[in-house]
Formats: sequence, structure tokens, C-alpha cells
Amino acid sequence: MPGARTRLARPRPRASQRLLPGLDGGFEIPEKLYFKIGEVAELTGVKSYILRYWETQFTMLRPTKSPSGQRLYRRNDVAVVLQIKELLYRKRFTIAGARRHLSTEQGLSQPTLLDSVRLVREELKNISSLLRRHSP
Repeated sequence: MPGARTRLARPRPRASQRLLPGLDGGFEIPEKLYFKIGEVAELTGVKSYILRYWETQFTMLRPTKSPSGQRLYRRNDVAVVLQIKELLYRKRFTIAGARRHLSTEQGLSQPTLLDSVRLVREELKNISSLLRRHSP
């Protein structure tokens, strides 16, 4: 038919963007001490290159490395990956927004320079008062 519109199929989300069923608390992380990056990628449905990128963007995601350089994720690292995936893919946060959300949620907001100066001042006052008490 001339002039007939063809309907384009909506592209399906990539496997790395699909969430695993039951991620709302029903997802079970296997009982292991360490997971290799490939295992974490398979468990979470996130490609390994994305996991490596997230390590640079989220300070709370810091897997240890084996002597051979292999990344070793712990169970809590896998849980953080799932949380980041939830924020980025389902709730549509930006990287910066997800970083802010996680840091305020976990109470990890970075202290400002002014906060650091105040803490140092308080410590110096405490030390000074201790020295005055114990000086002859």
C-alpha cells in the first residue's frame, strides 16, 4: 500500500538494563565470601565494563583485588551494585543523583573544609585544656 505507515517495533531493553525478578528484597545473593567480576555481572545483569565504571563513580563500591589483580567483590558490594542498578535503571537517576542519594542514605556525605576546620579547632581546645590541667 502506498503511503501506509509502517509501525516500528519498540526496542527491547538491553539485558544489562533489565532487572532480575524479585530484586525488591527477594533476591538471594549466594553464600560466598568473594565474587569475581564475571559472577557479579551474571548475578546482577550488569556488564563487567559498567561495573568497572561504577567503581570510579561510587566511592562505596570498592572491591578488593587478588594478588593477580582480579577484582573480588564481597556480598555487601553485590548489594551496593544492585542498589545502584535500581537507582539508575528503574528510578532513572543520573550518576550524580544516585551518588548523592546513596551518600545521604548511608550518612556518607563528605565533610566540607569548614567542618574539618571546626573539628580540628575543637580537638586543639580539648588538648589545650588537658595540658593546662596537668601543668605544674
